Amino acid sequence: MSAAFDWLARAQQEPHHAHRGWQESGIALLPLGTRFNSVCLSARIVHAGVGTDDPDVVSATLAELLNGPVIHNRVQHRYHALVAPYPVSRWRYPPHDAPMLGAGHFLSVPASALTGPTGLHWAVRPRIVGDLCPVQSVAALVHIAREAGPSGAR
Repeated sequence: MSAAFDWLARAQQEPHHAHRGWQESGIALLPLGTRFNSVCLSARIVHAGVGTDDPDVVSATLAELLNGPVIHNRVQHRYHALVAPYPVSRWRYPPHDAPMLGAGHFLSVPASALTGPTGLHWAVRPRIVGDLCPVQSVAALVHIAREAGPSGAR
């Protein structure tokens, strides 16, 4: 397990539970609000923001635009950009659009080897300890998607 994933596991009070989850089921349930928050982005918003729904292009574009780790839940048609703990009340986008999840919420985090294309997987894997998307970059993606309108992917 890489140092980046050990850092994620330490979001739990008992990090060995996260490691065991990754080993046994490929998923660890981690609390938000201490090490990181998550901005939950619908596939519609992501695809509008990056201009396509091609999975390889989406992952490459998210890596470039967000410069941090992103989880894709293909079944729920959602992406989760991991961001630094940030006051949820200061996040300017409404909950129905792109909610920020923090303290009191948990996130299913895939094992490092789960990189798609189905189920819960990493669209962009964390690279180093503390690797997170800048909040401003995620906000810019949401803004671009909203400006693109309801047409979805271009």
